[in-house]
Amino acid sequence: MRFLERERTTLAKLLPDLDPALREISLLDLERPGSPGIRHFRDSGGPGLLVPESHQGRGATALDALRVQRAIGSRSPSLAVATTMHHFSMATLVGLGGLGDGLEWMLIEGVAADNRIVASGFAEGRSGAGVLDPSMTATATPDGIRINGVKRPCSLARSMDVLTAGLVIPREDGQGDELAVALVPADSEGLSVSGFWSSTFLAGAESEQVTLTDVLIPPELVLRTATTSGERLDELQTAGLVWFQVLMTGSYLGAASALVERVLLNERVPDHERVRLFLETEAAMATAEGVARRVDAGELDESALAQALCVRYGVQDALARIVPRAVELLGGLNFMTSDEVGHLAASANGLSLHPPSRSRMTAPFGAYLADGPLAIA
Repeated sequence: MRFLERERTTLAKLLPDLDPALREISLLDLERPGSPGIRHFRDSGGPGLLVPESHQGRGATALDALRVQRAIGSRSPSLAVATTMHHFSMATLVGLGGLGDGLEWMLIEGVAADNRIVASGFAEGRSGAGVLDPSMTATATPDGIRINGVKRPCSLARSMDVLTAGLVIPREDGQGDELAVALVPADSEGLSVSGFWSSTFLAGAESEQVTLTDVLIPPELVLRTATTSGERLDELQTAGLVWFQVLMTGSYLGAASALVERVLLNERVPDHERVRLFLETEAAMATAEGVARRVDAGELDESALAQALCVRYGVQDALARIVPRAVELLGGLNFMTSDEVGHLAASANGLSLHPPSRSRMTAPFGAYLADGPLAIA
């Protein structure tokens, strides 16, 4: 069937072992706590998806990554959402590589070469916070930086090798503070993981609470930016938010596509209903691909972020039509005899829960339309 053909072909090209492994496991087993999906992602080379081939990665473009996330989401929404957070961290580190002195690339290469999983401790979940604005406190000591704080929910909490965290630390020249990114090894003394996610939906994403209590990070694992908010780092924050919107949109489109695929394979559903559902789903994907192509063209500016948010909210609306219609067309017997349909339907609605919410962005978009800067509320 042509549906999802491009996405699964892209996944097979970049991570050839992943889709066959996921197909061998039932959806509900992939979605439960302790899911084997993350292990298969690691074993297939998934952590290096966005790392350039010159640094031992898979060299995926933004368009590639969008299609990969949709393909994964059609097999396991939990895995797609969780790995989006890894890719979000990696896109930020790759961006830092362009600002730094080379140490960033050594760390990025280590992630790809050893298939290390990176969880995001950035502040993307806090209203009004930039991607690298601190969600934790940091204190400079002669031996490094001591970090305290909590991140919840933190996807990949139980499988992570490294946690990335945005910090404000004193500049080395003593002239004020600067933003930095700390790479916190998961086995650091003072780092603990505790339960947080109680819902059965997306439970395989390992979205738990990560607590840092006086965790000491050596200087070589602290990536300084030599800048403060409002300077050129704003470009990196904008780029990170664009990546986040694109990949998360693809992940939830994947969850909805799993339902649509079931409808398209059901010959008892009238052709006009199947074609209608197919067209609306592919139209939503095409809008996301438009943003991904801008990313690949190097257009990671305020205009691209505005478009990425518009597309994300538009896809939310599309999913609000696609998902209930797919459930209706599959019929009551499918819904009653398996939890899969209900699980996919509930999971696909999760896109609307990620920040920044549309309601909070109403005023900022109004100001942006009146030629003001785009603020993230």
